Amino acid sequence: MTIEERGNASLLTHALARDTLSRIRDVSTSQVSFRKGLVKLGRIAGYEIIDGAMDIEYVPVETPLTEMTGERVTGMEDVVIINVLRAATPFVEGLLKAFPRARQGVISAGRDEDAGMNEGGEFPITIDYVKLPTIREEDTVIVADPMLATGSTMCVVLDHVLEDQPEPADLFVVSAVSAPDGLIRVGEQFPEADLLTVAIDDHLDENGYIVPGLGDAGDRAFGTGGRGED
Repeated sequence: MTIEERGNASLLTHALARDTLSRIRDVSTSQVSFRKGLVKLGRIAGYEIIDGAMDIEYVPVETPLTEMTGERVTGMEDVVIINVLRAATPFVEGLLKAFPRARQGVISAGRDEDAGMNEGGEFPITIDYVKLPTIREEDTVIVADPMLATGSTMCVVLDHVLEDQPEPADLFVVSAVSAPDGLIRVGEQFPEADLLTVAIDDHLDENGYIVPGLGDAGDRAFGTGGRGED
């Protein structure tokens, strides 16, 4: 499995993921190519979760020539994917290629850019819409947001996801690019979560944007303006 442990997070080191991330970081990458890149990163992240967290069972298989013992992944029906709107939409599309039978939830969440960061490095977060499936003890829950900057949004999202729900068997926070500040904040507030990211970038600037980052993932994927991150 191409995953390395890095402090509070697990770093996805798959060569294709690194290649794809480098391509979508480029400011000259088109909207379509950027969106397709996020889909690809989501798919790779999903495969890595399967490889690292899902169990295997041995089953009899009859080929055209003989009988043999094969392997199948268990628990593929017990997956919940939470889409943090809107930037995560293409990212989740990729995850669904790995988990086609996953139950899905959506949370529309964003930080108040006008208010700015407080002294603790957090933003006020607005939740506009929440629609979540029931979470069961046997579930693997994947909360997807391609940018994990301050961690403010993700912490509020996780509060909503876990509120009045049983503790799932596995909880993953999956991102393409993360800042150390966000990983620390989410890791401290939700130690039960496994943080999986393709890159841990250098720092946040004074506005709370990831550097070097890749810009606003939602705007670049959907062709709108602005540059906010969460």
